[in-house]
Amino acid sequence: MKKINLLIITIFLFLSTNSYSDINSDFEKWKKNFKKVALSNNISEQTYNLTIKDTKYLPNVIKYDRFQPEFYENTKTYIQKRTSEKKVKSGKTLFEKNIDLISKVEKEFKVEKELMLALMGIETNFGTYVGKMDILSSLATLSFDKRRSEFFTDELITLLKLIESNKVDYKSLYGSWAGAFGFFQFMPSTINNYAIDYNNDQNVNLKNNIDAFASAANYLSKIGWKKNEPCYKKIELKDNIPTKYLNTSARKIKNKKKLKSFKKYIKQDFYPLELNQNILVGIITPDKDIVDNAETLKPAYIVFNNYEVILKWNRSLRFGLAVCTLKDKFKNEL
Repeated sequence: MKKINLLIITIFLFLSTNSYSDINSDFEKWKKNFKKVALSNNISEQTYNLTIKDTKYLPNVIKYDRFQPEFYENTKTYIQKRTSEKKVKSGKTLFEKNIDLISKVEKEFKVEKELMLALMGIETNFGTYVGKMDILSSLATLSFDKRRSEFFTDELITLLKLIESNKVDYKSLYGSWAGAFGFFQFMPSTINNYAIDYNNDQNVNLKNNIDAFASAANYLSKIGWKKNEPCYKKIELKDNIPTKYLNTSARKIKNKKKLKSFKKYIKQDFYPLELNQNILVGIITPDKDIVDNAETLKPAYIVFNNYEVILKWNRSLRFGLAVCTLKDKFKNEL
């Protein structure tokens, strides 16, 4: 029996090693092909050699991509983990140390300090965990992988252009497994479109509070955040609501209606009478279709335009709810 078990283990290790060897070989072939793509996008050979030549295939990146918490944690668990009192206390401490900067950014970009702190707290625990992955290798791995190759190839090309133009220092590129960087976890396209050199030192440093807060606020402002407008309201639904109104995907909130049109589907004690009844809203049931054995109508939330702005930041229904929840907790503390 021991000999059989040893044989099985030996065969498994051989197959795993052989498979990994094949992937590495294919990855090296991909790099040669990608070089042609990079050069055709006005990336110099010097920049390519500095950045891509020594990148490695990272199998853990693929594991993380297939097993994200947004895909398996229920809403209650997801929110509780990310909006704890400890997190609120840490955010308050950070604010007190940077009160002049954050207040200035809030006034200039018309984005609440509570929202900026909520995003920074959830993304990187207020800059204490920005990720240690080699971003260039991460993006190369995800570009090589077939699941979302086109998206990550575009991100990688954008990053190379930022390096080519000296807007980003390639030596500083360590962050998340998905290629996000800095205190607010900006993807390369977000850096390119919204990041600001707020302290005018000729370098965009998103691991510096000055550039990071201004860039985050600029991004939120440009994608449509409206200061002091609502984000979501938790509700309880009646059984008579047509399923077409129940959004379970973060890609787009569909079948929106005026708030007053949904009144007949919401239990009286949970209907937000204090809000503008003509405002356009949608309904989400974030656990349905993702969490095993989830109830069809619980939990449920009315979501507003600001919530959809957060979805542009991160296409996750739970992420949006967690950010808005933490934002509201900060409002009671700052």
